[in-house]
Amino acid sequence: MNKAELIEAIATSAGLSKAQADSALNATINAIKGEMGKGGGVSLIGFGSFTVGKRAARMGRNPATNMPIKISARKVAKFSAGSDLKAIVNGEKKVTAAKKAAPKKAAKKK
Repeated sequence: MNKAELIEAIATSAGLSKAQADSALNATINAIKGEMGKGGGVSLIGFGSFTVGKRAARMGRNPATNMPIKISARKVAKFSAGSDLKAIVNGEKKVTAAKKAAPKKAAKKK
């Protein structure tokens, strides 16, 4: 599934227009990126956790010359699947349909 297909699925499931679904998805992605950019993490219970890990500096080898090279320390993005997602992937659980919000009632005119 690519981003366009995900937007279509969100729009259909939540009863939104494609533009609203696109906006919601972009806002979610940007919020996750923003938090991880600050070194924080995002936990979505049942789905999983996005965290920032640290990779230590180490020595490597240039495969062309076989000479040792220094690989600097880095921060890496990590994702750990939650229990519900693991169960769905393993076929132990089925995806439940999202509940559609009830339509808002119009305000009474006085």
